[in-house]
Amino acid sequence: MSAPAAGHYDTVIVGGAVHGSSLAYWLSENPDYDGTVLVVEPDPTYERASTTLSEASVRHQFSNPVNIALSQFATGFFADFHANVEVGGEAPDLAFRETGYLFLATEEGMPTILENHEVQRSCGVDAAVLSVDDLRRRFPYLHVDDLAGASLGLRHEGNIDAHALLQGFSRRARRNGVEYLADRVVGLRVEGAKVTHVDLAGGATIGCNRVVNCAGPRGAVAAAMAGLALPVEARIRSVFVFDCREPLEGQLLPLTIDPSGLHFRTDPPHYLAGMTPDPDTEVDFADFRVRREDWEERIWPALAHRVPAFERIGLTHTWAGHYAYNTLDQNAVVGPADAVPNFYFANGFSGHGLQQSPGVGRGLSELITYGEYRTLDLSELGHDRIVRGEPFLEKNII
Repeated sequence: MSAPAAGHYDTVIVGGAVHGSSLAYWLSENPDYDGTVLVVEPDPTYERASTTLSEASVRHQFSNPVNIALSQFATGFFADFHANVEVGGEAPDLAFRETGYLFLATEEGMPTILENHEVQRSCGVDAAVLSVDDLRRRFPYLHVDDLAGASLGLRHEGNIDAHALLQGFSRRARRNGVEYLADRVVGLRVEGAKVTHVDLAGGATIGCNRVVNCAGPRGAVAAAMAGLALPVEARIRSVFVFDCREPLEGQLLPLTIDPSGLHFRTDPPHYLAGMTPDPDTEVDFADFRVRREDWEERIWPALAHRVPAFERIGLTHTWAGHYAYNTLDQNAVVGPADAVPNFYFANGFSGHGLQQSPGVGRGLSELITYGEYRTLDLSELGHDRIVRGEPFLEKNII
């Protein structure tokens, strides 16, 4: 890649967590992209990034083809992760644990399970619809008397080390010549429907040919700097890790989604659970308080109902992170803004951004380099639907 001109970069990426670093990686890997790249990240430790505070789960069981395709692309990338990101023969260990996802359903929920399964099957997802008897045989620890069935992912679903994914992208991008700057973007200068400069908290002003918004829960703040609307806000998600007095010997629990909204899985040597808060409202960017009241009042009772052995459990540790929540339709916003064509979005992933980062990064890199998507067509996720107020819905949101 060519050396950057002083104070000017072809592409400035706002936010260096998994989406910003994925885009930096894909641009720097492409010999057809000959521009410079600057990633501006206020916290290079990523201590409070949605990436590192996520549950780092991966699944193919979505309800629309574009989300399925993004996850399939990701698991293919993960399979060759070492070769894809190694620097000097070394790469972080993704530690992919293939446990599957298990979506439980009552009679009321089974039509959605079956409808989603048809879409998944048409897209090549390896999943099975289970009867109540199937559930009893496969998962004897579950209480199933109030269920009508389930959908189980058979391959390519589980969880990874989120920090390893981020480090793999960023280390290789740096090796390829991408620059990272520890600073915060505080303003964008727009002239003639084009972003021309980026203002930083440290006082510097950087010229640019384009800006890409990878600011996570702060995505709406970055969009507003360019005069653009983005319905993305920070939503808190608490994670509870616990021990069971009577461990479920020999059972590696898939990430199980209960009709109550509870989800839980094995997190060796413990178990992990969470549930959407009620009410689920916007929180301050500095709010990382674990909602302990949810554990006592909602999560533990739901766990004990679905897995009777979980009546006798104890918390070992907890944490909380933020979803970058798209209030319109809980789907990503990807691609340029019609009103400011050199401002690009990678925002609003609503909890499934980690697994979509390889495909979104590659897609945006193609759009920037060639003016079109070549690997995956992500046009359905474009910002134009936000402007029109037309949701692109995903039914399988956790």
